[in-house]
Amino acid sequence: MIVSVSLTVLFVILSAVLIRGRRVSLPTAGVLWLSGFTLASTGLAGPVNTFLAAIASLITNH
Repeated sequence: MIVSVSLTVLFVILSAVLIRGRRVSLPTAGVLWLSGFTLASTGLAGPVNTFLAAIASLITNH
């Protein structure tokens, strides 16, 4: 759990720095932030994976 939380914090900090430096747009940083939860396997990883799968399904089946 300690490693998972630190990876999540790292992704949040990285996305904040990239937004602040105007290197990425807000939606791109949001994807980065969501992938941080997925990669870190925190308690939110399950709902985030479900949300991302629903979005992918919506795009491909539309």
